[in-house]
Amino acid sequence: MIGFLITIHAIISVLLITVVLMQASQGGGLSGLSGSQTTNAIFGGRSAGNALSKLTTYLAAIFMGLALLISLIASPGSNSGSSIIEDAQQDGSLAPNSESLSLPTVPLQEDIDKD
Repeated sequence: MIGFLITIHAIISVLLITVVLMQASQGGGLSGLSGSQTTNAIFGGRSAGNALSKLTTYLAAIFMGLALLISLIASPGSNSGSSIIEDAQQDGSLAPNSESLSLPTVPLQEDIDKD
């Protein structure tokens, strides 16, 4: 299920990149490569920009929605995942036992008077 959603998400992202690059910007964009007469014949004079803008909006909304859906489905729930550190704290294996804890001792030195 997640693999299918990620595939759809990748296709939507490629479509979104293509549509954004096709839009005419100040530099002309890639819309000039397809031939202005062809674009005008398909979309009309001014409606080409409007159609690409609407398509960009729809693709961006689908992209964001899919991203949220994938993150919600793929994230593990708080009860389903287990933390190694939390499990060790509950078992008591992180804290050393006081019985097995041995502190180093300093050997006692006897004062020997050398007279």
